[in-house]
Amino acid sequence: MDSLFLVALLPPEPVFSQLWALKQQVHQRTGSRNAVRLPPHLTLVPPTRQPDGFEADCRRALQAFATTQPPFFVGLENFAWFGARTLFVRVSEARGVQQCHAALTAWLATHLPAVPAETRPFTPHLTLATRDLPAALVPELQQDFAARRYAATFEVRSITLFRHDGRQWVAVAEVPLGPAR
Repeated sequence: MDSLFLVALLPPEPVFSQLWALKQQVHQRTGSRNAVRLPPHLTLVPPTRQPDGFEADCRRALQAFATTQPPFFVGLENFAWFGARTLFVRVSEARGVQQCHAALTAWLATHLPAVPAETRPFTPHLTLATRDLPAALVPELQQDFAARRYAATFEVRSITLFRHDGRQWVAVAEVPLGPAR
């Protein structure tokens, strides 16, 4: 049976809890279930449907890749929208994420070609809510988040592999960045 997989970067505490609280606020205010289906994260490989053996192959590929990558910093600042469907936290310091994404994309093309090549430009962001936001509530939400301020910086020290179990996303592997110890 095929499953959905996703590769992402998770912010550490206290940023994780700050962003989770924002996602909860949007969920409570709008009923958006997509806001709380995944923890706060930066997507490196968008959801891809793969056969069962993919998980073990992906773990091995990510472990080998991660040893080639040093930890890096990410800066976040304020909020933005993709159209009227996706509210996100803007990544203001994106160089490390962009370099990691480019290196991972090249690595997977060689070491795990089952991962499809991306068709959209890579735009690092942390989604707060998407797709199921009620259209009638979007203008008020846009006004609210335009007036809010948020800033944080955190160090990325690992990559996380998620698998969808049919109901929710489950972290199945966390791979530390940097040389093996």
